[in-house]
Amino acid sequence: MSHSLKVVGESKERMYGPRGILVCGFSSDERKTIVKMFNDKKFKNLPVIFTTKEDRTELMKDMVKRSHQSGLEDECGLDRAIIMSGLTEKGLHRTMSVYKKLKLPKPLWATLTPSSENWTVEALISELNSEKLHIEK
Repeated sequence: MSHSLKVVGESKERMYGPRGILVCGFSSDERKTIVKMFNDKKFKNLPVIFTTKEDRTELMKDMVKRSHQSGLEDECGLDRAIIMSGLTEKGLHRTMSVYKKLKLPKPLWATLTPSSENWTVEALISELNSEKLHIEK
């Protein structure tokens, strides 16, 4: 895996993958707050999927196909991360902006890519942590 960060623009074209949000590593109360955030009309029925402990070895491409709010009641034990799939660049910026107003802990952020869809949840979180350390140097 390599450091593949790139700047996201403001396009209205959809980015890669099925439309949805994958949420990893948040507490029960934090997950409920995130669900409330995405229930807002501005997110137009965006599926929100939560990872569980059992999902560490699941491929990302399988995770993003799960049903809305699957895994909501289960914790996963990995670092906090939000992986966006199939959003527009504008939608990505809106998601991050609205999330920031929640005053929840800062997560790792990513978008699904043709490469990362074949990674496990755990491998993607590990790569995001590696990229974070690379940036902070």
